[in-house]
Amino acid sequence: MLFYKDLERIVFTRNELVKCDELIVISGYVGPTPVSKLAELPIRSTVIYGMYGSDGIQSRLHSALLEQNSLLERTSVLYSTTPVHSKCYIWRLKNEVVASLIGSANFSTNGLTTPFKEVLAESTVDTFEALNEYIELVLKQSIPCEEAKITKLNRRREVVSKSTELDFKDGIASMPLYRIEAGQKVMAEKNGLNWGMAKLSGSHVNINDANIQIRTDIIKHYPDIFPSKQKAPLDDSTGRRARHNDAIEILWDDGTTMVGLLEGSQSQEKNGVKVKYPKQISSHPRKRIMGEYLRKRLGVPEGQAIKYADLESYGRDDISISLQGEGIYYFDFNNGK
Repeated sequence: MLFYKDLERIVFTRNELVKCDELIVISGYVGPTPVSKLAELPIRSTVIYGMYGSDGIQSRLHSALLEQNSLLERTSVLYSTTPVHSKCYIWRLKNEVVASLIGSANFSTNGLTTPFKEVLAESTVDTFEALNEYIELVLKQSIPCEEAKITKLNRRREVVSKSTELDFKDGIASMPLYRIEAGQKVMAEKNGLNWGMAKLSGSHVNINDANIQIRTDIIKHYPDIFPSKQKAPLDDSTGRRARHNDAIEILWDDGTTMVGLLEGSQSQEKNGVKVKYPKQISSHPRKRIMGEYLRKRLGVPEGQAIKYADLESYGRDDISISLQGEGIYYFDFNNGK
């Protein structure tokens, strides 16, 4: 059987359909959010980050996986020293394979929750012996996550517009939380961090809703940080094609984690072709999660508009964003205090 939606539910409930005592996940890339959900399973789990052998691992993602590895008693996180790009979900009983799903879905929020983007298929019984041999081969070339070495990014500065000089680093985009009006830095009244303020004029939003705007110059200078928007299959009810709002995992500098969405759409030319990219980042499943979190860090009461003076008082008016792995982002809002 082939699965192309509800992959997260299928993976986390498969143990209820077969008698097993172990889940082994071999995935090219791994996100901390699904790893944390393994605590809900009554069986032990092993997660192998496959592409460590060629790509290494960024420090923030490594820290998040280390934390989950230490917190979860029945889960072990390993890194493969030889590149492994396969995506295998294998259930065993007494070291023998009893069920497996193989396909394209990484063990990450993005890989398991975006409908139609990835697939997983059941493997047949005649492949179980070979799967067991493959598991043992990958395990032999893997190391505990505690023994890993992290990948470092290089830094550079660049002036990206006449109105603003931003401190860019290779692979790290500085996302301004303000906009320029008449040469002054100001906050949007009903967008960005103040998205929820539209409620005061009748909009059906929560007053604490917030988003982080993705400016066109960010896409221009860092087209690989945010993926282009992919069209979903035709909607039978409308006959239209919508664009996916990809789910992502957000790792904040203070250790907070949340699920986000890459929303909206904006055009950017790439290799002479117009490509659609996301326009903003919000939290999921509730957009107020990000707004409440940032208000708490800024010391702004819930339900109150954020002013540029609040950013000045905090000591920072941008968020640095870097891609840690497929669909996994590090958000740095540290003010150095």
